[in-house]
Amino acid sequence: MNSVKNTFSIKDLENLSGIKAHTIRIWEKRYNVLEPMRTDTNIRFYDLNALQKLLNITLLHDYGYKISKISKMPQEKIPELVRDIVSAKSAKSHAISSFKMAMMNFDQSLFFNTYNTLLSEKSFREIFYEVFIPLMEEIGFLWQSDTITPAHEHFISYLIKLKLLTNTEKVQTQQPTRDDRLFVLYLPMNEIHELGLMYLNYEILHSGYKTIYLGESVPLDSLKDLKKYFDNITYICYMTVEPEKAEINNYIKDLKEEILDDTSELWLIGRMTDHVEQKNLNNKTRIFKSINELVENI
Repeated sequence: MNSVKNTFSIKDLENLSGIKAHTIRIWEKRYNVLEPMRTDTNIRFYDLNALQKLLNITLLHDYGYKISKISKMPQEKIPELVRDIVSAKSAKSHAISSFKMAMMNFDQSLFFNTYNTLLSEKSFREIFYEVFIPLMEEIGFLWQSDTITPAHEHFISYLIKLKLLTNTEKVQTQQPTRDDRLFVLYLPMNEIHELGLMYLNYEILHSGYKTIYLGESVPLDSLKDLKKYFDNITYICYMTVEPEKAEINNYIKDLKEEILDDTSELWLIGRMTDHVEQKNLNNKTRIFKSINELVENI
């Protein structure tokens, strides 16, 4: 357990809960809902129990409970109320909080228990859209703000990948029902953020198409080789951090020159597409701003 991050600054609590540090301080001072510990130099910090309590309080607050009322509740009453809300209403906010706690504690059991609870009420597709996509967006922010370490990100990403692989295998065993187009999915060189691409592969297979999933860090020559064997290819390139801003337009030009022909298309998605110049786009080279938008065009 030495690798677990078990103390947090007030800024960490703000990032993890969405409650501003200023508001947390007011809740502490006025209502005593949290009791920070202090270092020898009088800097406040918090433990995992405080984080869990704040996440529970945040959920109750989101559902209309006033802080003044929450502060007067017995400690054991707060998680009981949270469970009641989750069973009676949407489980989305609580599930995201539970997945965060699983990540912070490197707790696989909590991840699987939370997932299985969701699965009893929702389909895998609903879980991915409603919970995993917002969770991944938050994780990206938490990593950038140094609230979590790369180990946390890798841990939770791996567990989500397991669920993606399990569900993808189920649809992959079925024969394709649509043969007018083949989808080739890949990440450019040095790109390793794979979860979004994996989910797109699941959705395309679910729609009845055949896919060739190449995964991360694929060189251009590997894409050129596929032209020898297939026609009507739609290449899907997911760009989260690569290619870099200064290189991306040259990369798009190379793709258009080297792999596109009369029957093929190039679909681009990911944060780095914000830097693609309009002149590099046409009816065969398209940008999609979200997974949902791309799925709707399959």
